[in-house]
Order: sequence, then C-alpha cells, then structure tokens
Amino acid sequence: MDKELQQYRDLMRPPETFEQGFGIKAMIGGLFVGLIMTPASMYMNLVTGQTIGTAAQWVTVILFLEVARRSFTVLGRAEIFILYYMAGACLISGSGLLWNQFLVQSESMRGFGLADKIPLWVAPQSPDVLGQRSFFHPAWYVPIGLMALGQVLGRLDNFGLAYVMYRISSDAEKLPFPLAPVGAQGITALADASSGTESWRWRVFSFGAMLGMAWAVPYLALPAVTGALLGQPITIFPLPFYDGTKHTEDFLKAVPMILSFDIGLLISGMVLPFWAVVGSFVGLIVTLIANPVLYETGVLNDWAPGIGAIRTIQSNRLDFYFSFGLGLLAAIAIIGFAQVGRSLFAARGTGQIDFRALRTPPPGRGDFSLWIALFIYFITTAITILIACLLLRDAHRAGMGSELTTLLIGVFIFYGFIYTPIISYVTARMEGLVGQTVQIPFVREATFLLSGYQGAAIWFAPFPLHNYGTQALLFRKTELTGTNFRSLIKAELFVLPIAIVATVLFSHFIWQIAPVPSSAFPAAEKLWELNAYQQGLFMSMTMPGGQYGPFAEAFNWSYVSIGLILALVMYVILSSFGLPVLLVYGLIRGLDQSLPDVILPQFIGALLGRYYFKKKFGDRWLSSIVVFFAGYQAGFGLITMFSMGVVFMSKAVIQSAY
Repeated sequence: MDKELQQYRDLMRPPETFEQGFGIKAMIGGLFVGLIMTPASMYMNLVTGQTIGTAAQWVTVILFLEVARRSFTVLGRAEIFILYYMAGACLISGSGLLWNQFLVQSESMRGFGLADKIPLWVAPQSPDVLGQRSFFHPAWYVPIGLMALGQVLGRLDNFGLAYVMYRISSDAEKLPFPLAPVGAQGITALADASSGTESWRWRVFSFGAMLGMAWAVPYLALPAVTGALLGQPITIFPLPFYDGTKHTEDFLKAVPMILSFDIGLLISGMVLPFWAVVGSFVGLIVTLIANPVLYETGVLNDWAPGIGAIRTIQSNRLDFYFSFGLGLLAAIAIIGFAQVGRSLFAARGTGQIDFRALRTPPPGRGDFSLWIALFIYFITTAITILIACLLLRDAHRAGMGSELTTLLIGVFIFYGFIYTPIISYVTARMEGLVGQTVQIPFVREATFLLSGYQGAAIWFAPFPLHNYGTQALLFRKTELTGTNFRSLIKAELFVLPIAIVATVLFSHFIWQIAPVPSSAFPAAEKLWELNAYQQGLFMSMTMPGGQYGPFAEAFNWSYVSIGLILALVMYVILSSFGLPVLLVYGLIRGLDQSLPDVILPQFIGALLGRYYFKKKFGDRWLSSIVVFFAGYQAGFGLITMFSMGVVFMSKAVIQSAY
C-alpha cells in the first residue's frame, strides 16, 4: 500500500448509526439550487471554463445552516449531506443544449463536412430557427425530450449496477476508498457548527471561506459586474487564462504557454496527493523540452509562429499527441487491470473477501436488494439500446446514416451487458484501493470505426457503455456521513424534474443574453472551437473516405506504441525501486498536454503544502487543508452568486434606445 494514500484511509471511519437526511429542508434546498445556483453555474462555465458545482453545494449548505440557526433548529450530519448532494444533483451542465446549437454552426464541423450531417434530433439546422436563439421553438422539443429522458435513465443508473459494485468492493472486499473522507470531512465541520460545537473544523472552514470571497471579487465578480453594467468589463486577471505563447515561441517552439491565476488551483495542489502533482509537473517539463525537438525533427510540422496557444495545442494534437495520448491511456488501463488482478490473487484463500456480507449489510444503512439493483441496470440498459436503434433508423430514413445492422445491435448488447460490468468492477476496485479510475481509451470510437457504420448520427445516439465503478465512491461518502441510502433515492426523485426544467429555462435565458460562444462568454469563445475540432476529428472516421481523412492523419501506431511502452516502463521502474506509483499517474497527466495552465499552480501549491504548511501544522495538516479547501469553494461561490445575480438582473431589464 502506498504510504501517502494510507493517510487518506485513516482520515475518517464510518459511524455506527445512520439517519434519514431527506425532508422539507432538503426539498427547499433543491428548489433553491435549481432556481439560483444552476444559472450561475452555467454562466461561470461559459465565462471561466470552470464549473461552480462544488462551490454551489457548499454555499447551499451554509445558507441553510444560517437559516436553521436563526430558526433555533439544528441540521444533522445526514441532513447536511443530502442538501450537499441535492445541490450537486441539480447542477446539470447546461452546456448540453448550448453546445449542440454551436456544433451545427461550428467552423470546425463545416471544415470536416459534418455540420449538415448532424441529425435534427440533436439540434435544428435552420438558420431561421437558430437565429431566434430560443429553446422554446418547436424544433427544439425533440432534442430537449431526449435530454430529459437521458437524465431519467442516468439517475436510475445510480442505483443499479453502481450500487452492486459498491456492495462488492466495500462490504465484501472491505476496500478503504481513500479519497472518500475528502468530502465527508467538510460535512462533519458544518455539522459541528450547526450543533453549536466550536470545533477546529469550523474555524478552518471559515478562514477558507474568507479567502475565497476575497479572491473572487477581483478575479470573477469585477469583470462580470462591470461587463454587465458598463458594457466593457474591467479585467485584472485574464479569463480563463493568459496566453503568453507569442512571448516564448522564439525559443520554445510548438509549446503552448498558458497561465491560470486561479488561487483555487493552488489550494487544490495542497489537497491532491503530492507525488501525483509532482509527476504532472515533471510531465509538463518534459513537454517543454520535447516539443521544440519534435518540431525541429518534423514531427510537429503543422505548427507555425503566431497561431496562439489553443491552435498550438490543436496542431500538436493532430501531429503527435493524439496517438501518443492513446498509448498513455492504454498503459493506465493495463496498470489498473494488473493491480486489480494482483490484489485479487493475493486475497485468494486468505479470507479477506467476505461475500457473506452481501447478504447482511450494516443495519439501518438503508440497503435494498441486490436483485432490485440488477433489475434496474437491466431495464435502463435495454431502454438505452432500444432508443439508440430507433434514432439510428430515423437517421437512415433522413439520409444521415447507413442502415442499422444486426452486427451493430450485437455490439450494443455486448457493451451494455458484458463489457460494462467488467470495466465497472475493475474501476470500483481501483477507486477503493488507490482512488484512481480505469478507462480503456477510445473503446467507443474504435467500435464505431470497426462496425462499418457510415454517417455522423451514431456519434449522437446513446451508447450503452458506462463505467459505474466511479459511482461507488458516492455510496462510500454517504456511509461515512452516517446517511441512510434511501435518502439518496428520495432526493433523486425530487430533484430530477427541477434539474431538467432549470437547465432548459436558464439555457434559454443565457442564449438570449448573447450568442454562445461570443465575447460575452470568454471561455466558450476560446475553447469550444478547439473541442469541436477534436470531436469532428473522431466523427470524420465514419464518414465516406474517413479511413483516409483527418483521423487517419492523426492516428499513428508508432506514436501509440511509444506512449504505451514509455508509461509501462516508468511504472515498472518506480515499482521496482519502491517509489510512489502515483508519480506515474501524474506524469501521464502532464505528458498529454491537456492541462498546462492547471499543473503549474497545483505544483506550487503542493510544494507550499508539503515543505511549509505541513511542518507548521504537523499531523493535522491534511485534515485541515481538506476542510480549508471546502471553505474556499464556499466563499468563492458566495461572491459568484452575487455577481451572477447582478448580471442576470441587468440583462433582464428592458433597455431604452434613448
């Protein structure tokens, strides 16, 4: 076991009793988040490229704690957790509908010849409809209905195979889930405050909240409010990042030099496992050295001076990092399977796996029959496959895709009922052992290419490929906070319609403010075209002649092999010398060139945390910084709520022409 991860395992133990957390307070909290937090989260994502999800959750809990305090009542730990959970469940990413309208108008999609091949059940293509910038037009009813149906099936999935994976990995195998206490500690701090217990957690949480509020004013609130009231935002720190590529491209050729000024990234570097952050920084340094060499040797031949950071990433991805990244991700999957196999072999015949616990869960935890969970999984998967088949037949009739074949139906069944349980179990064990997930890269994309399907419709149809292992972490957090599992079910049933309605309503309102993307939404304006290019690159595979198109240019078996072998060799070397294996995961994260603006501040934070604050605060440092980070997110979220409220009110006012 990695020594660093052992610290996370010892942070918190599950309680002996479990309580119901769903009630009238949680219901009011769900309405509050749906009507107040959802639009702010969507707006922040479009402006800064970040979600406010966690911040919105903490803000909701804090506000309700203050209301409870003034009402001379107390919120229990289970009630606080359900409020926290419902706040997150309401925050469906509103970029779904907004992204779809952009996609059919994207320059990248037009360049690939795909814009007019996107089915109408994804987004209407009529310029007259899109020009109205309204999701209340009848042409949007089918896309909205499919989005809502997908949300219903997704919420049901949470209590299907995901619950089975949790019962096996936690109850039977008793895996520790080392990262689960990170969220549960903040809930405990707030519960202490609600009960009137002045604990160290509440003080640390408050300090973090003050810092979050102080930083959010110049970083986010100032440009948001001034942009709404003055027409031209006053910006101190560039959003979402500063592009300094033009200043370094003379001596760092083909290197995207972007910097983020978000202090939250600095603090998150203190929270994350130290060696994982160090590995990411090492990977970033390697790319700084390697990219100029790759350019001079003709590998990165599409790069040219003056194109900026985003286009640099785009060209580098096409020339090298797409295939190289495939090899890195394949290595992560192989390492994950190897670790699971090794741990299962070590546990064989030792009594470490207690499958009798599947029949006798802890009393009062709110468990339900595993047969019910398996039935939910079977029904949701079958419905997903049926919908996919109906949509693909509709696309074929409209001339936007080839005919649905028996082979393709068989592929859906294989992934839904065979591959999904396997990858879900492996991921649940990895999450339980080391806090890492397992994803075999581009399985869906390779399947579409090998299936022989022609057209773009298959990329938008629901595909029954899921990894339920990641959801096991939620059940572990629920257990650590002493919350009855049935409270989660009630919360999901209540929050689902609120989330769907809020998403559609506020997507419409944001689109009415200005075109998306545009200068009013900096992150969308800078990043969405790059994302569309990446998506179009994959989609071109299934178009006529796709085997000779852009994807064929980007895919190179030699580069895939280099990435795979390099990652596996690093893992073997580190394991042989007893070095932290998290270095490998971090190094791969830094080598794929996807997060250069995030890695540097996280590395600085990791150094400050380990070599200054840890010496200053001692053994309580890890517990303290987890709670401090939760407080920072809450304070940042409070200011974000205020500034977004000013923006929405200013845009809702009917302005006179005089």
